[in-house]
Amino acid sequence: MMKNNKSFDEVYGATRAVIFGHAVADALGVPVEFNSRASLMRDPVLNMREYGTYHMPRGSWSDDTSMTLAALAALSGGELDFDAVMHNFWLWYSEGSFTPAGKLFDIGGTSAEAIMNYGVRGLTPTACGLCAPNSNGNGSLMRILPFVLFAKYSGYSGNVAELIRAASSLTHAHERSVVGCGIYTEIVLALLDAPEPSSVSLGIKRAHDIYKTSSEFAAYSRIFDKNFPLLEEKDIKSSGYVVDTLEAAIWCILTTNDYKSCVLKAVNLGEDTDTVAAVAGGLAGALYGYGAIPREWVEQLLKNDYVDRLCADAARGFLARSRKNSENK
Repeated sequence: MMKNNKSFDEVYGATRAVIFGHAVADALGVPVEFNSRASLMRDPVLNMREYGTYHMPRGSWSDDTSMTLAALAALSGGELDFDAVMHNFWLWYSEGSFTPAGKLFDIGGTSAEAIMNYGVRGLTPTACGLCAPNSNGNGSLMRILPFVLFAKYSGYSGNVAELIRAASSLTHAHERSVVGCGIYTEIVLALLDAPEPSSVSLGIKRAHDIYKTSSEFAAYSRIFDKNFPLLEEKDIKSSGYVVDTLEAAIWCILTTNDYKSCVLKAVNLGEDTDTVAAVAGGLAGALYGYGAIPREWVEQLLKNDYVDRLCADAARGFLARSRKNSENK
């Protein structure tokens, strides 16, 4: 069980740190998504850009943040309602809700198929996710943070690993995606408990103990190697494959010393720039806090007031559930 004796300011602060950490990094990566590492070495991203890959205005976030905000909004009532989560995913997919400019401009194939399973084919939320080996993109990893925050701050009394399994499986039900989300979850939880660099290694160790018997544990073996932080950039892949994305994000947080350096390093790895950066940005937000995110970037993020309100609503909802759980004991 996740105990929670936090105040509103503490829960709101943590929620804002990881959600803005994620969203700002996502927006940094959107204009150069699919650009090669070589091209970004010649012209590295140093600040927010506009247009580029999707011809979107500066500060636009992608599907990474849209799905994250959709899940956060669904959980902000303080209830773990997967139907509400999938309903919000459908609103995003069909109506452009939770987007920076009122339209969807980026979606992964596995996520799209799972959302169609819910909105068109009428499947129950837990039956929507795809479980084939070729359905292991980073689409559940990139939007898992709201469920981590819910587990941490709502007084959740269940098994966190099983919660994350169910949350991933709404779209990505293969064990490899589930384990990737689980490893990330343990690192974020460790950082929220103690925002210091050593917590990254602690979270990895906890994940090792939880997932060492999984059939997909070996896919993440490099992360569990003590020499993983010593790998050179050429050894790190930054594709949309869930293992590559998670490795790249963890490598970036382990080899930098501040939020800005971490997310720019992630973006400039190239390829799936928005998602690698977003996943790294969630870690960096948890480690360094909201105040470490460059103010200019926060101000340039489209609808930043809206994102902030969602963070506050979620914090209130989590705390309300936590108090209710305590009173019912």
